[in-house]
Amino acid sequence: MTDVDFWFDPSCPWAWMTSRWVDEVAPHRELNVTWHIMSLYVLNEDKNVSESYRKSLPRTLRYARLVTAVGEVEGQQAVKPLYDALGTRIHNGHRKDVDEVIAEALAERGLPADYSRYADSDEFDTALRASHSDGIDRVGQDVGTPVIAVDGTAFFGPVLSPTPRGEQALKLWDGVVAASSYDGFFELKRSRTRDPIFD
Repeated sequence: MTDVDFWFDPSCPWAWMTSRWVDEVAPHRELNVTWHIMSLYVLNEDKNVSESYRKSLPRTLRYARLVTAVGEVEGQQAVKPLYDALGTRIHNGHRKDVDEVIAEALAERGLPADYSRYADSDEFDTALRASHSDGIDRVGQDVGTPVIAVDGTAFFGPVLSPTPRGEQALKLWDGVVAASSYDGFFELKRSRTRDPIFD
């Protein structure tokens, strides 16, 4: 088994696309994936971002707080199923009704409805920030979500659209892991030419 750590913000469409790729690869490369929260709110709280983007950040914080709390209360094994339930609605379903998305996702996972209170609570913000810092400290402050660590070697991304499937997904995984394993490898990038394509 290969140990993989994956940091995500539930609201990030690019993290969602990459998480679907990791799901595709995991059984074929025997990946043992642990899922962790990052926060776009925390990442951008001291940055100069557009006003429209800043207005979206409280919504992202609600989802991140919920997932953090469920992980703390129910255990790490509850994180990925809740992420899947939220992400399917947020990204594939293009849903904007945060309260309904949260209620439906909790119900789908068989979690208590009153866990929705955690979306507006700072009770687990210390844990949220610690998880965020754990991920971002591995790659530096000038990146975002997702962050992936493979056997301890971390990198931002990759940013993908659409999610690669089948043999293409495996070839890309092998190439990304090979590149990131070189300590002197820092960046490979081109401008995005499409929005996220959800399947």
